[in-house]
Parts: sequence; C-alpha cells; structure tokens
Amino acid sequence: MLALAAILAAAPLIIGLYAYVGYPLILWGIAGVRPRRSPTSQSAPWPSVTITVPVYNAQASIGATLESLLALDYPRDQLQILVISDASADGTDETVRSFADRGVELLRMPERRGKTVAENAALAVSRGEILVNVDSTILVPPASLKKLVSVFEDPTIGVASGRDVSVGAGNNQGTHAESSYVGYEMWVRDLETRVGSIVGASGCFYGSRRHIHGKPLPPGLSWDFAAALVARKQGYRSVSVPAAICMVPRSAQIRTELRRKVRTMARGLSTLFYHRSLMNPLEYGGFAFMLISHKLLRWLPYLFAPLAYIALCVLAIDSVGARVLLAVLSAGLLAGVVGIRRRNSTPTRPVALAGFVVAVFTAGFLAWWDALRQTQMATWEPTARPDGQNRPVGIAR
Repeated sequence: MLALAAILAAAPLIIGLYAYVGYPLILWGIAGVRPRRSPTSQSAPWPSVTITVPVYNAQASIGATLESLLALDYPRDQLQILVISDASADGTDETVRSFADRGVELLRMPERRGKTVAENAALAVSRGEILVNVDSTILVPPASLKKLVSVFEDPTIGVASGRDVSVGAGNNQGTHAESSYVGYEMWVRDLETRVGSIVGASGCFYGSRRHIHGKPLPPGLSWDFAAALVARKQGYRSVSVPAAICMVPRSAQIRTELRRKVRTMARGLSTLFYHRSLMNPLEYGGFAFMLISHKLLRWLPYLFAPLAYIALCVLAIDSVGARVLLAVLSAGLLAGVVGIRRRNSTPTRPVALAGFVVAVFTAGFLAWWDALRQTQMATWEPTARPDGQNRPVGIAR
C-alpha cells in the first residue's frame, strides 16, 4: 500500500521532469549532431495567401489587428484577408465592414457554432494556395508574413508556425510567468524543427498548404494542433519560423488564463485522442515519440495531481518527511488560491507565481475531466486583455 502511494505521489513530478526537462535535453542532443538545414530563399513568385481571422465578439481588438494585417509587406494582389464572424453580437461585424473598401472580406456564420466550424467554412471562400490563421487579438509586424510564407518554398513543409512574443503593460507576476512559459515553448519548437518536425502550431499565427484543410475537422477539435498532425499523415513536416513573430498581449488576470487554458487543453486532448494513431512509434517513428513526449506526457501530471496529493496524505501518516512536504505543498496551494482570487491589488511575486501554478494544474485537471466526458468545447469567448494592449504601437516593442 505504501509503495503504491509513493509511486502515485512521485508520478506527476517524474513525468513532468521528463516532459519539461528530459525531452528538450534529448532534442538538444539530437539537434547537436545533425547538420543545420540551409534557410530557404524565395526564388519563385510569392504564392497567393488567404489570411483567415476567426472572431467572436472581438470589437475591442479586431480593428487594431486588421490595421496590422493591412500593413503587411506582401504583394497585395496575392493577399486575401478574410474575417469569419461566429455570429458576433457586439458590433464586430460593423467594424470589419468598415474595412471593406480596403479589401477586407467578411464571412458571417448564420449561427454560433464555434471556431473550428468557422475555420472549416472559410475554405470554401478562400482563394489562397497558403492559408494563414491569425488570432483576432494579436498584432503581426509587417515583415512576418513573408518570413512565414517563404518556408513553403521547401516542398517537404506542410505547416509553418510563427513565434509568439508575449507583450503587455500589466504588472501581474503570474501572467509574466505565462510569458516566460511562452518563451520556453518557442525554444522547444525550434529544437523540434531542427530534429524534424514540430507536433503543433501556434494558434495565434500559423500557415499551412491549402489541401491540408481539405477534410473538415470535428467542431470540438483545434486546427492549430490538428494541422501539424494532418500534415504528418500526408507526408509533410511542420516547422517553427523564429523570424515570423507575432505580438500576443498578456491577460490581465490569472483567472482569465485559467478559463482559456481549460478550453485550449480540453480541445487539445480531444484532438490528440482523435489522431491517436500518430502515437504509434511502429508506424510514425520519431514523430510518435515527439508527440507523446511534448503533448501526452506534459498533460498527464495534471490528471495525476489530485491522486498524488491524496497519496502524500497517506504517506504523511507514518513519515515525517512526507508530513513536511505535505505542509509545504498545502501552503503553496493556499497561496495559489489567494493569488488567483486577488482582484484589486497586485499580489507579491511568490503569491502570484503560486497562483499561476495552481491555475495551470486546475485548468489541466478540468481539461482532462471535460475531454474524458467528451464535453463539447466548440464555442469560445474572447480573452479579456488590459486596455491599450491591442493598439498598433505594440508592434514597436
């Protein structure tokens, strides 16, 4: 009994250490002995591109995003900007229509059915050889689109993911921790690119060959994750493009991030289960190893965390060391709850960071709960951002 409790208590830590430390070290070792691929140079004419911007009630941010897209350095006759409104009800559509004389097109869904359904519908009215998906709250610097699209000169590449750069004026240390995590994730994707292929793209800014989207995706799944998986099934690899940056505003509150993470992780888990055949190493080799390590093993600690806490309570009955560890962990949980609930004042750095960690683990467990119950997470709410974070001036950061 005690041996089982010890295994359960240690499982999240051991799995997490491998997924977040061991796996990148393995990638780093492999990448170190492989020659770097020569960067592609755009010798052929620029391909036609459709930028799709799925939105729901994004009136506060869509104007600045469209201004940044209209300022992109790309041949205008080869660029289509298409906004897909998921039956927005806040004036978003009117704002988008005000850009019609500058070439921006609007596709309004007759009823709200979620982001993936909107992205599926976009294929019928898009004209580009390359489809580039952009989040409605981000800003894309002028040079980024050419950087992203140029990699498709390599015929082995099916999906290209931009580099998220977290920006914002907020002083919340918990959301600054989110910024640090984004930087870590971009580093891991760079290593995966050097080894072979990334296993998921950035939902904020990524591009893919048109035929990868030929088959509609079920409503509860995520195209940004699924695109790399579908590409692998079609024989393509997916890459991260460090020079193709996009500016992603940080959320003002940890609780906002918690709600977003529940939704994105639940959809990610559902997407992984839907494409579970790609985790078969006998058929997909190194890609299966990377998919398991980067996705499944990152998410498993969230599922095991409550069991680990209960197991630690059992061990604490007979072990002084376990009691000390339980007391420290319980104090951290309490501090995390305080950090999440603070509204009108800025918590201290330790409390804010504890809040971020507790929010991540809470979101992860709730995401597993939703995914295992097959709860539909098709629709979405726009993530609240602090005032002023979406103005074009943010590009200069």
